[in-house]
Amino acid sequence: MNGFKRDLLTISLFLAGMLLLPRCLTNEYYVNVLIISGLNAIVAVGLNLLLGFAGQISLGHAAFYGLAAYTTSILTTTYNLPIIAGILAGIVLVGLVAYLIGIPTLKLSGHYLAMATLGFGIIVYIVFNETIELTGGPSGFVGIPRLSLFGYSFDSDLSYYYLVVFVLAIVLMFSLNLIRSRIGRALRAIHTSEKAAQISGIDIARYKLFIFVLSAILAGIAGVLYAHYLEFIAPSSFGFNHSVLLVTMVVLGGMTNVWGAVAGAFFLTMLPEFLRAFENIEFLLYGFILIVCMMFLPEGIVGGIQKLVRKLT
Repeated sequence: MNGFKRDLLTISLFLAGMLLLPRCLTNEYYVNVLIISGLNAIVAVGLNLLLGFAGQISLGHAAFYGLAAYTTSILTTTYNLPIIAGILAGIVLVGLVAYLIGIPTLKLSGHYLAMATLGFGIIVYIVFNETIELTGGPSGFVGIPRLSLFGYSFDSDLSYYYLVVFVLAIVLMFSLNLIRSRIGRALRAIHTSEKAAQISGIDIARYKLFIFVLSAILAGIAGVLYAHYLEFIAPSSFGFNHSVLLVTMVVLGGMTNVWGAVAGAFFLTMLPEFLRAFENIEFLLYGFILIVCMMFLPEGIVGGIQKLVRKLT
């Protein structure tokens, strides 16, 4: 079985499992958690392409997430534009901003690149927080219309869940094909050694900028879906802490595996929900579980599972 057919089969099984999952839930609240998990997974897959395959770190992806969310919210609520126009504007704006930011910042590497993207994220957060007349400031932006496309309104959590799952499946299929393509091979070469990649004739700057913009666009797609799902957004959802959480999802899931980003996103989004019963020691247990995972699963959750399967077979 070739790579494409294997990926198609894996995604089909994943899609089938995700579509059947709500039938197994006893509480409708968990559908909400799954939706947020799916949105985080979309962002994490894009960040995985940037960090795990191209070797470029970003501590500002929550800013792209929020920029798309605020753009579609303002256009559709304040200016009464159609939802599809707000969504497209949010995604295009994020891509344009990522392109303009990426040109100077991607000339940096390592800690310097991390600090540059961190600075960008902080600036965007301050803008969200201080432009009260436009964004609502710390109190948040309310009254965002629920998503409605081509005459169909996603007015129930279950219908929105199915939408997010299908978008995630499309993102996964695209990402897996990208990794197997010439672009994916170039990204892995850049990650291994930029000097060797340059000697081989790879246009490092162009590929790094491409994957940076692509990862930002995926964050933007998740951002517009997030805004029209919750119908309320606030700057606190798009700050530095969320950027770090996204990076942690990628690292914990497995940096060199797209499925690892999905596993990390679902694991870290759902984990706090299972720890709420412990109340006062919730954060201690959360930190302890993360430490244990990093100690005993250095290749990430998916890498650990693959190693276990190899041993058993």
